[in-house]
Amino acid sequence: MVELSEDILYDCIIVGGGPAGLTAGLYCARAKMNTLLFEKGTLGGQIAITDLVENYPGFPEGISGKELTKRFKDQAERFGLHILRKEVSKIERAGREIFLHLRTGELVRSKTVILAVGSNPRRLGVPGEEEFLNRGVSYCATCDGALFEGVPIAVVGGGDSATQESLFLTRFASRVYLVHRRDQLRAQKHLQEKVFSNPKITFVPNKVVEEIKGGDFVEKLLLRDTKDNSLSELPVEGLFIFIGLEPNTGFLKGSLELDDKG
Repeated sequence: MVELSEDILYDCIIVGGGPAGLTAGLYCARAKMNTLLFEKGTLGGQIAITDLVENYPGFPEGISGKELTKRFKDQAERFGLHILRKEVSKIERAGREIFLHLRTGELVRSKTVILAVGSNPRRLGVPGEEEFLNRGVSYCATCDGALFEGVPIAVVGGGDSATQESLFLTRFASRVYLVHRRDQLRAQKHLQEKVFSNPKITFVPNKVVEEIKGGDFVEKLLLRDTKDNSLSELPVEGLFIFIGLEPNTGFLKGSLELDDKG
């Protein structure tokens, strides 16, 4: 167990424990640098909640995100990386030293900092989204898919994540409606082929979600046609949203200069 102290000046501190952060930690540890890695949430980030990773070299049959994360962690720790489950709330620079304030009130110092903070799922921003969060609305198929055994659900998005998670969700749902604002998906062709050949997936093109409706749980979606603006309803009991990601850089405001996208 690592005991934090303001008296120690670390060579490098990494903020974020996804694939990028763990890889940086591996390199630093192998170089015999005194290195800490802070992760406030799930180690592995988005990869950790991905059912199957098929495009990572060395695994021709694919590998689960959970197992790949474990291998990243084990390899980095074997070379001496210290991983702590703590949240960095503020970063300040004073001369050649960088001060990191933790949510716990602790303070640590480092010569260098690597920011590998990752991102959060982008929200739709429509009525009902916040109201039905964890009551039918989800951003994680691996986490919540089993809750929708034998019922119809919808997935919003047209990229790799949306298509891959739609395929995963067919293990549970009776029907998966893949709702996309355009008439063609943006996902890799081999994923599109899997989607269109799966009898449990129905592609719903040129539609956007205007509202999520229900009582105690999600019951239906109000959809708007992107070509003629007509409205229709889609009865579903769950909605999984995969429309991109937003950087986890809110805590850096005032410490670093950020562009309009964070």
